[in-house]
Amino acid sequence: MTGLILGIACVLLTAVAVVLTTRTVRRMIATIRLGQPDPTRNSPFRARFGTMLKEVLGHTRMLKWSHVGVAHWFVMAGFGGLILSVVAAYGEVFDPTFELPLIDSWSVYNLFVELLGVTTVLGILALILIRQRNHPRRADRQSRFAGSRQGRAYFVEAIVLIEGLGVMGIRSAKYAAGHFDAPVWAAPVTHLIGSVLPASGVLVSVFAAMKIFSAMIWLIVISMNQTMGVAWHRFTAFFNIYFKREEGVALGALKPMMSGGKPLDFEEADPETDVFGAGKIEDFSWKGWLDFTTCTECGRCQSQCPAWNTGKPLSPKLVITQLRDHAYAKAPYLLADNSHADVDVLGMALVGDVIDPEVLWSCTTCGACVEQCPVDIEHVDHIVDMRRYQVLIESSFPSELNGMFKNLENKGNPWGQNARDRLAWTEGLDFEVPVFDGSQDFEYLFWVGCAGAFEDRAKKTTRAVAELLHIAGVKYAVLGSAEACTGDPARRAGNEFLFQMLAQQNVEMLNGVFEGMATRKIVATCAHCFNTLANEYPELGGKFEVVHHTQLLNRLVRERRLVPVAPVAEDVTYHDPCYLGRHNKVYEAPRELIGSTGVSMREMPRHGDQSMCCGAGGARMWMEERIGKRINVERVDEALGTAPTKIATGCPFCRVMLSDGVTARQSEGLASPQLEVVDVSQLLLTAVKRGQPAAPKPEGAPVTH
Repeated sequence: MTGLILGIACVLLTAVAVVLTTRTVRRMIATIRLGQPDPTRNSPFRARFGTMLKEVLGHTRMLKWSHVGVAHWFVMAGFGGLILSVVAAYGEVFDPTFELPLIDSWSVYNLFVELLGVTTVLGILALILIRQRNHPRRADRQSRFAGSRQGRAYFVEAIVLIEGLGVMGIRSAKYAAGHFDAPVWAAPVTHLIGSVLPASGVLVSVFAAMKIFSAMIWLIVISMNQTMGVAWHRFTAFFNIYFKREEGVALGALKPMMSGGKPLDFEEADPETDVFGAGKIEDFSWKGWLDFTTCTECGRCQSQCPAWNTGKPLSPKLVITQLRDHAYAKAPYLLADNSHADVDVLGMALVGDVIDPEVLWSCTTCGACVEQCPVDIEHVDHIVDMRRYQVLIESSFPSELNGMFKNLENKGNPWGQNARDRLAWTEGLDFEVPVFDGSQDFEYLFWVGCAGAFEDRAKKTTRAVAELLHIAGVKYAVLGSAEACTGDPARRAGNEFLFQMLAQQNVEMLNGVFEGMATRKIVATCAHCFNTLANEYPELGGKFEVVHHTQLLNRLVRERRLVPVAPVAEDVTYHDPCYLGRHNKVYEAPRELIGSTGVSMREMPRHGDQSMCCGAGGARMWMEERIGKRINVERVDEALGTAPTKIATGCPFCRVMLSDGVTARQSEGLASPQLEVVDVSQLLLTAVKRGQPAAPKPEGAPVTH
């Protein structure tokens, strides 16, 4: 009788859960479809599906944090792999002797269930422990769970634990009652627990009901909470990963401005009818709405964000959850076509009411959030889309950017320097730098960049690279006054119109330079120029083979065209530029170059794809940093922990920011006066020159002893 009562209760509860879940899923799909169309997400099917399977089954993103990834993999495997145990529980709640046909008597299947049951319990216990050890009450702002809704996470963790215990409880109770005949090797834990349980068929029904009740209560609760991403990601993560922008991660090129599912054409665009970035929640694409829905609030993005870690208000996690909450609050009115109803949520400004302007403009677009997100949320694209609307429609942006925009428009560089001074860096070199005039035969076009041409510290990098190419006998040419900013700072600050203007001019000019040439090779010293030329110009018709100077120089060392000689002992730490490393996966070339010079390489705690930003990206180079600790000083402090004699990098923006940070610490007596920031190319040039014979002294020069 007990089993019958429990069984009927399970069936009734299941009916309620199925009805509510079906209704909620339909509503969620309709809600996500409120976003703008984006036809770029649909193909190729095989590549996308393969990537999704690899990321889900291989847990490739989660395993970047191995201990968390392993525990989560077992919980995920238990959720999917034990689905038949739920099916079996419906029979077991009525009849304790019930078995699934064919497989329940198969020892291999029993071993499979045993392993999943035990590891699910152990995995969720590990995750519970990790959450508690990193709880905001312990670590405050440094906790990646700061701002997450802990109650929802506790609920999900409790349900998973009950589910795992339910599986093991059913099996152990069946063994105790004599209804389980799997050998010990296939169910060792079941045999151990079952040996101390009473022989009772009712106990089997109770454990079966416990499993069904926990599963159905979970469905009912999440059906009533559409914004409960910590639970819904179990279903939406598959789709979010499948539909992501790139096969890897949404880094490198920014998502183009879209309106109505097509790239925005500024010559024909109408602000009254076209979408300019994101000024309202419905201006985000449907993939953006799926991103908001899928966020698990795990805080991995937040833990890596340079702004959050230096006391700024920006948390990538909170940006997504705030957009999600606003989207799902506004969705019922949009679905009912009550978009003009007098309701507070409809009158909320996206930037101002939902997202604080200080949050929006604190982002360096370093991509750490995107790199770490286990469900492939595209934070940077969404932040830049909001910036685009603020700049192009609202004309609301930090005052410092106004000067930069004017300089880019009028002078072709963010510093407002004259184009005729772009070759000033060549002065004093003992060889002639070839300037393109249409007649040279060259292998590489050397893209100097604005910083490399005008910024005194970056000029040293430019001169070093030019000298190394000269020594190696590489045929190259520079553009001189014909070169203009690639548009990177304008685009990441949201001024897409200015970016398009600069980029189209450059593409037209470069296509003319390479006209008739079999190869179209460009070498760039600036990581931002490198990224823009390689990843963003192709969509405008500029397809070139672009390499970073560390890649080319490393190749020349391998080919023995450059031969470095080991120096006296030096300790060097290397800072990964975000737009070279995370955005373009160039990690090894600069490290191999440093290694070739014979110095001692010391890695900072945060390096590679977890490297800390210098603070210059996202046009932050031209904005004041008024809140919290300066990002460049934070990075320099980390570098100082390695006790280096030099800090090396591979980007002029990073060099400027780190140099300023070193100067600040030197003025406080916290850094050695001899410590300097150099480009990798300078280390190589010094080592190469060390191996060259000294130049003969001029006739009549005094002899020194």
